[in-house]
Amino acid sequence: MKIFVPGRICLFGEHSDWAGGYRRINSEIERGYTLLTGTDQGIYAEVEPHPTALVLSSATPEGRRYSPCEIPMDPKALLEVARQGGYWSYVAGVAHQILTHYHVRGLVINNYLTDLPIKKGLSSSAAISVLAARAFNRIYDLKMTVRGEMELAYQGEITTPSRCGRMDQGCAFGNRPILMAFDGDRLDVTELQVPQDFYLVIVDLRAGKNTMEILTRLNRAYPFAESEMERGVQELLGPINKRVVHQAIEALQAGDAERLGALMVEAQSFFDHYAIPACPEELTAPVLHRVLDYEPLRPHIWGGKGVGSQGDGTAQFVVRSEEDQQAVIEIIERDLSMPCLKLTLKSGPKVRKAVIPAAGFGTRLFPASKATKKELFPIIDRDGIAKPAILLIVEEVLDAGVEDVVIIVQEDDLEAFRSFFNVQVSIENYNKLPRQSQEYARRILEIGQHVKFAIQKTQEGFGHAIYCAREAIGNEPFLLMLGDHIYRSNGGPSCARQLIEVYNRHSVSVLGLRRTLESEIANFGTVTGVWTEESRLLNVTEFAEKPTVDYARANLRVQGLPEDEYLTVFGQYIIKPQIFDYLEEHIRNNVRERGEFQLTSALDRLRQEDGFLGLEVDGQRFDIGLPAYYLETLQTFARD
Repeated sequence: MKIFVPGRICLFGEHSDWAGGYRRINSEIERGYTLLTGTDQGIYAEVEPHPTALVLSSATPEGRRYSPCEIPMDPKALLEVARQGGYWSYVAGVAHQILTHYHVRGLVINNYLTDLPIKKGLSSSAAISVLAARAFNRIYDLKMTVRGEMELAYQGEITTPSRCGRMDQGCAFGNRPILMAFDGDRLDVTELQVPQDFYLVIVDLRAGKNTMEILTRLNRAYPFAESEMERGVQELLGPINKRVVHQAIEALQAGDAERLGALMVEAQSFFDHYAIPACPEELTAPVLHRVLDYEPLRPHIWGGKGVGSQGDGTAQFVVRSEEDQQAVIEIIERDLSMPCLKLTLKSGPKVRKAVIPAAGFGTRLFPASKATKKELFPIIDRDGIAKPAILLIVEEVLDAGVEDVVIIVQEDDLEAFRSFFNVQVSIENYNKLPRQSQEYARRILEIGQHVKFAIQKTQEGFGHAIYCAREAIGNEPFLLMLGDHIYRSNGGPSCARQLIEVYNRHSVSVLGLRRTLESEIANFGTVTGVWTEESRLLNVTEFAEKPTVDYARANLRVQGLPEDEYLTVFGQYIIKPQIFDYLEEHIRNNVRERGEFQLTSALDRLRQEDGFLGLEVDGQRFDIGLPAYYLETLQTFARD
C-alpha cells in the first residue's frame, strides 16, 4: 500500500494554538484560530505488515538512502527509540501509542521519496508521525477517522523530544485548507473548500532563528498579562487573530486572492507591532522583511507574510496567477539565492458525472419486466405527469448540477433507452399531445443530450456493472444512483444535491444513509462509524452487506441511535475514481462474493485507504424493485 502525507503551512494564526490552550487557566483569553493547509510536497512511503517489528528505511530529499532500521514491536523498545530523538523517533513514538490502544503486529515502512524540506517550519516531523498513524490504521483496519489519526500522531510526536504544537498534525487532512480552533484542551477542525485555485510561493530564507526562544518570550504573556507589552501579545494572538483569520476564510471561500494577500500584509503588520517588542532579537527578522519588501516582486504578488513561529525562517506569498508564481520563484532564486516551493490551493474536482445502473433483469417484477425494463415503469409525479422511473432519477441528477449521466444497460435494451431519451414521438402523436405535454416532449430531448450509455454484456454483479462505466467516467468523482429507486427530499435541497454539497466541503467519498429498524437490516447494506462535528454526518468505519442481526448488534451500533435502529444505505453515493482500480483487481483475480463481483467490499477498501463519509439524508427513498414496494410508491410518491 502506498501512502502520501504532505507537510503543512500556517497561512494565518501562528502561535494561537498554544495561546488558546491557556484558556484552561484563564477563560478570558480568546480562543486560538489557525488557518492552515497541506503543502504540495510531502513524504511518500510503501507500507506492509510485519509479524514482529518496525522495519524502516528512508531516502533523503537529495535521494540518499538511509540504512534500514529495525525496532522490535515492544513498548519499552519503542519508547526508548522515541525518547532518543531523530527522524525515526517519531515513528517509534506513534507505534508506542498504537500499542497502548490497539492489538497490532509490526510494520514495514519504506519512505522511498521525500520532497518536503526538512526543518523549515513545514512540519516534516508531523508528516512522518501522521504517515505512521495512517499506515497502522490502514494495514490493520483500526477504523480511525482522519481526526483520530491526527490525535494519535500528536500523542506519538510529543513522546519524542519534539515539542510540536497542536496545529502541526493538521497535515493529516491533506493539501486542502482547514480551520483549527483551540479552546483549552478542546480542538475543533473545519475543512474548507475553495471555489478556484489560489497560487502561493513558499520561500526558504536560508537564515537562522531560535524557535524555542521565540516561544519562551511570547509565553511570558500567558496566562495573565502583567504589562502593556504582554497585553499586546494577548491582543495579537486573541481578538486580532480571530478577526483576521475569519476574514481570510471569507476571502478563500469567495475566491478572492487579492483580499487574501492584503490580509497577509495586514497580519504581518500586526505581528510586527505587537510581537517584536516581546522578542526583538528573533522577531525583528531583517531577512524576512527584506524579502517581503523586495520591489521586483510587486507586479506579481498580492501580498505575503512570515510562516510558523515567524522570524527569519520561511516566507509565503499569494501571487496573482500561475504565471506569476513561476515569475516570483525565478526572481527570488536569481536575485536572492533563496530556494522556493510552489503551493497551489486547488478547488478540487467537481462532481460532473453520474452513473445509473439499469442492466438488471428485474426478476422480482416478472413478467412485467419481460414487457419493459423496470427502470421504465411509470410513476406519477407531483406535477401529475406519468414519468418512467429512470426519467425521475435523471432529472434529480441534472437538477443537482451534474452535467453527464451514464446509464448502464444490457445491449438488447440499449435501443429502448436511447429511443426514449433521443427520439421524438411521431409528428402525428406529437400533434395529439396537449401543449404542456408537447413542451415536456421537447424537454426530454434536451435531457437526452446529457445522457450516455455503457453496456454491461454479462450480468456479473453490482460491482461489475459499475466497472462498465469506467471509460465514460474517467478519473473523476461521480454520483451513483440506483436505477430502481427514486428519491424525494423533505423540502430542502434534493437528496443528490445534499450529497454533492458534502463532497464539495470535504473532498471525501460520501454515501447517503437512512435509519432502518433492526428487523429490516438483513435486506440492506449497513454501516457504522463516528459522528463528526457536523449534524447528520458520519465518519464511516465499516460497511456490511446485508448483515445478520447478531453481527449488527455486536459491530454496527451507532452512538445516539435507539437500540433497534441502524444506519443503512440510502441508495445514493459520491465515489472517487479509485473505486475502478479496486473493482478491476477483483475482476482480474476473480474475487467474487456470492458468485458475483460486488461493490461493497470495494467501497470498504476505499474507506480504508481514503476515508468515507455518510450523510443521513433529509429525504425519502421509494423502491420499485418489488411488486409490493412498487405499489406503495405509486400510492405515495405523488403526494409526499
